[in-house]
Amino acid sequence: MTDTATREFSTVGVIGLGTMGAGIAEVFARNGYTVIGVEQNDAGVQRGREHLEHSTGRAVKREKMTQAQADELLGRITLTTQMSDLAVADLVVEAVVESLEVKKSIFRTLDDIVRPDAVLATNTSSLSVTEISTANSKPGRVVGVHFFNPAPVQNLVEIIRTVVTEPDVLADVQELLRSLGKNPVVCGDKAGFIANTLLFGYLNHAVSMYEGKYASREDIDAAMRFGCGYPMGPLALLDLIGLDTAYEILDTMYKQGRDRLHAPAPILKQYVTAGLLGRKSGRGFYTYEAPDSPVVVADPQTPSADDKPQLRHDIKLVGVVGTGTMASGIVEVFAKAGYDVLFTGRGQDKVDGVVATITKNFDKQIQRGRATEEQKGEVLGRVRGTTSLDDLKDVDIVVEAIAEDLAIKTTLFENLDEICKPGAILATTTSSLPIISMAKVTKRPQDVIGMHFFNPAAIMKLVEVVSTVATDEAVTESVLALCDEVGKVAVKCGDRAGFIVNALLFPYLNDAVKMLEAHYATADDIDTAMKQGCALPMGPFELLDVVGNDVSLAIQKELYLEFREPGFSPAPLLEHLVTAGYLGRKAGRGFRDYSSR
Repeated sequence: MTDTATREFSTVGVIGLGTMGAGIAEVFARNGYTVIGVEQNDAGVQRGREHLEHSTGRAVKREKMTQAQADELLGRITLTTQMSDLAVADLVVEAVVESLEVKKSIFRTLDDIVRPDAVLATNTSSLSVTEISTANSKPGRVVGVHFFNPAPVQNLVEIIRTVVTEPDVLADVQELLRSLGKNPVVCGDKAGFIANTLLFGYLNHAVSMYEGKYASREDIDAAMRFGCGYPMGPLALLDLIGLDTAYEILDTMYKQGRDRLHAPAPILKQYVTAGLLGRKSGRGFYTYEAPDSPVVVADPQTPSADDKPQLRHDIKLVGVVGTGTMASGIVEVFAKAGYDVLFTGRGQDKVDGVVATITKNFDKQIQRGRATEEQKGEVLGRVRGTTSLDDLKDVDIVVEAIAEDLAIKTTLFENLDEICKPGAILATTTSSLPIISMAKVTKRPQDVIGMHFFNPAAIMKLVEVVSTVATDEAVTESVLALCDEVGKVAVKCGDRAGFIVNALLFPYLNDAVKMLEAHYATADDIDTAMKQGCALPMGPFELLDVVGNDVSLAIQKELYLEFREPGFSPAPLLEHLVTAGYLGRKAGRGFRDYSSR
């Protein structure tokens, strides 16, 4: 059917017709290939037929294909219980249970059935493709082809090469998958491959964060959804995947790589042992309406509406220190929410710049019909700039958004302590510095708190509210309530490096750099795997180049210093790029070259 360098594929065998196998069979049949589907008994064949009819029926209902096309597709698929029927297959894809022995037995049996030039593939998501290939007398023709669920919809396919996979087999399978409209990415034979290795390290870290009671399940999930634009929070995603499946994948990866970051968090095993497997059992990290239901229902951990944070401090006038992008955004957020804002800058030109920025933002919104001249006038009427810190003496809360330098910030907090009235809340927008270091230079450490806005502050919904060991509970509650008043999603956590988002995000980015450094896969393939396999808005290298490799390295160093976790040590490649001045988009070059774009 498809001309390649050395072989032509026209007939494809699929062994195992569960959800995944039936999906793979449908993908090939949809693209004109003759498919032979094999199950171990008549009941399995019947289930496979039902999977196919249900999937194509749904496509017809959604007008993705006509009934005639669906009938034609199903007509290309022959279902059987006889492995010997695969004698005519050019490619056989195995999609049975994740058992090494079962898979090896299949590959052993295929030896006596298929032609010598037929390609054999396994759809395993975690087992060693090399080990599976040893069961066949021609291991060079064996390759991993890891489709993602549901196979007809998901475009990503990970192709796993072993040390003995023949180059022409690899090239032919890549070409074949492209002919199906899939995006194949190639990687070596290591437990987890690309997507699971990077995804499950991050998920496991989120479980540890929850297990250590650093933040609630709701706050951890909200932080990653609103701070990174992820489609689901990590704990909700684990419930969807199945905690037993997650445990098995992590356990397999840990046993093979001995990376402590893949050692399953103890609470995972406890949940699995207790039968709390996630959505499929009706309860995991969250509680669901019924088994297999996506509807979350309240349980003892669910925050009560009666516990909604209240403003325990009377806040009318807000102070902001700084005139950069973040400070301007914060001024705009508070002013739009109806608060009077007094901000300070080092010179009149800087002060005027903030007003100009807010004006420009409004003009763009007005042009799009999302704001009016009247609203612009009202908001700008609530904003006042000054070049004197002393003018902040009457503010009820002051939010500092100056350079990420502890010496400069501590000096500022000494000044604010002297200037601001008793009871005023002193907040810092730091993303990585210890807030207690700023609190301790004041005579009011109980009033000092972190308010980590995300850039651009006027658009990003998340604020991490960070309490130190000294922060008064009424101050924390007031700041949480204030975030709600200004339309932000506030998450609460303690004062340690990275807070929630950066502590989960940057080790994942660092792992991606280490994967690239080990020549396991290319930057393009890793980015594709994470965007298409995990539905992330950006691949890790795209994101690193946007954030800036120097910024990423500084945050990773902070995390490593704080947690002393060997897996958090910055990837040498990241350090080398920063040393070379390859800082990302802002420098014209990072993991990719932007100079000619």
